[in-house]
Amino acid sequence: MVTLRQLQYMLAIVEEGSFTRAAQRLHISQPALSRQLQALERFCGGSLVEREARPLRLTALGQAIQPHVRAAVAEADRIRPAAARAVSGLGSELQLAALDSVSLGLLPPVLRAWHESHPAMEVRLTEHRRAEDLAAALGEGRADIAIGPVLDGWHGARRLIGVAEFMVVLPPGDTAAARPAGVLPLAELADRAWVRLAPGSTLSAVLDDACAAAGFTPKSAVQTEQSAATPWLAASGLGPALVPAYLLPPHFTGHTVLPDPPVRQPLFAYTAAAPGPVVAGFVEVLVRHARVARGPDPDDPGAVSGR
Repeated sequence: MVTLRQLQYMLAIVEEGSFTRAAQRLHISQPALSRQLQALERFCGGSLVEREARPLRLTALGQAIQPHVRAAVAEADRIRPAAARAVSGLGSELQLAALDSVSLGLLPPVLRAWHESHPAMEVRLTEHRRAEDLAAALGEGRADIAIGPVLDGWHGARRLIGVAEFMVVLPPGDTAAARPAGVLPLAELADRAWVRLAPGSTLSAVLDDACAAAGFTPKSAVQTEQSAATPWLAASGLGPALVPAYLLPPHFTGHTVLPDPPVRQPLFAYTAAAPGPVVAGFVEVLVRHARVARGPDPDDPGAVSGR
């Protein structure tokens, strides 16, 4: 079984380039240091250090595991200050996982409100392109709260934040946008090439599903990895885009219309079955400050479309 001490010793050997200097830095004997490294090598199945090199350097196996070793040691170093903050009552840490579009479009006012009431608490935010990655982050303990659309197969606790309305973005002056009611049948855009997110992302799947419901498969003009770029690329005339309304910035220069059939997506905060007071408190702030409409009951299968 690998130990934290063995990982720390490996890093010290690499950083010092010498068993002798590493042992002096760690205040242990050189034979003891060698034994610990050998135990780690047995666990990994091969040599980690080229012992004949001067200075010492990692083997290919050592190079492969080094990022994971550094990450493990860094996380272990966070335990003591996190515990001290929790014991003192001065703050702790909150880990969030969210779709990248949610992080950009919904979380800034939420995080500002949270920070005003919890200034000593660090928030760690990781962003994902796919909803299934949110479930993995929460299930593996890498997030206290996951924020996103419906997670298939999720059996834990969840709280509805609201229902996001999606808009079609077109450039100013586009004839397809000249609708008195501000509603555009998606079928009228069947011959257009779209601005879209790369395949595999949740928002890309929303576009595919919406166009399929309208009877066509969308062609691609531009694919981007950045959800924030999508409305701006569409507004420049590269093609229509389907984006959640919360992603549109203030004073947006593009033209927006509602699609027909409508596209809506419920958004939830997912937590462990029995969230603690900090997690529960953040969820309350999230529901109160997230700028997304309270919509129809998402458990009603006829109430929403989109994922």
